Amino acid sequence: MDDFAEKLNDLLVDTFRSILKVEEQMVNNMGSLNLSISEVHLLESVEKCGEAGGTVSELAKDLGITLSSVTVAVGKLVKKGYLSKSKTAADGRLVHVTLTPRGAKVAHVHGRFHEQMVREIAAELSDQEKRVLISGVAKLNQFFDRSVL
Repeated sequence: MDDFAEKLNDLLVDTFRSILKVEEQMVNNMGSLNLSISEVHLLESVEKCGEAGGTVSELAKDLGITLSSVTVAVGKLVKKGYLSKSKTAADGRLVHVTLTPRGAKVAHVHGRFHEQMVREIAAELSDQEKRVLISGVAKLNQFFDRSVL
């Protein structure tokens, strides 16, 4: 591995671990939620769908995971009181997933955490560095999208 590849690998691994650790601390600081960070991300995805909620298919697409994984996770979060499910009037087979007040609170706090993290990172960057970072991370994201899909 050349020097660039080694540094990039180390940065990616360290950054991923750091983000995961900070997110897990955020969840732990909220008290006894009995949630994994993956479950918090599912709540965040439901929140992005708005008041009407989202279908399992929409959530799976947003999260980049299988329908069956979302179905199982939604079932667990319904039992824990963070999500609710309802069949649509137009098509009884179609299920909409929405946040309960408890789920909305967790999603809101998690969203605030992300906003604060981005604000603090941006505060330390020049306009030029912000443009370069956005460009680089966008290319990185495109690479992962191609690799996963």
